[in-house]
Amino acid sequence: MMHKLIALSIIVGSAASVPLIYQTNPELFETIVRERFTENPAQSAQPQLAKTSEPARERKQLSGRRVEVPMDSRGHFMAEFKLNGRRLPAMIDTGATLVAFNETTARRVGIKLGPSDFRYEVNTANGTVSAAAARIDSLQIGRIHIENVEALVLEDKALSSTLIGMSFLKKLAVFRVEDGTMLMEQ
Repeated sequence: MMHKLIALSIIVGSAASVPLIYQTNPELFETIVRERFTENPAQSAQPQLAKTSEPARERKQLSGRRVEVPMDSRGHFMAEFKLNGRRLPAMIDTGATLVAFNETTARRVGIKLGPSDFRYEVNTANGTVSAAAARIDSLQIGRIHIENVEALVLEDKALSSTLIGMSFLKKLAVFRVEDGTMLMEQ
């Protein structure tokens, strides 16, 4: 029981702190992205987002390049993703501008960062931490596969889980919440 409470505390703390990072200084994130990535990827059509309060359904694979992720008991959308071919659990966060993960996860998925890459300071619920801009070569869930996804790497102490933010979601044709399930389609 204690392990569950600790895990829940870590997830809730992480989920609460990262959106604060993005909300406190959105210009910083635009600067990070602009400096790190000189390409200007083609903008896809604006995704659709609708909310309902129906109970969650079991995650299922849909035909084509569509995936459904059920809302968990806490109201979060948790799923297994592949970042650069490495499987890891992540929370879908429509309030996060970028995909975000910690240094340990960055190393695990093959992103090499040096101390000089952590040149941005961001304010979180856990205090001020250093961050680095990064790019994920491949981000996948089910049959959905997106390449060249912008990301933010935070110090381990600032973030314990992986957040799938808008830098991934905006590249989808559709994402929406319906009947307690997030539907994503490429």
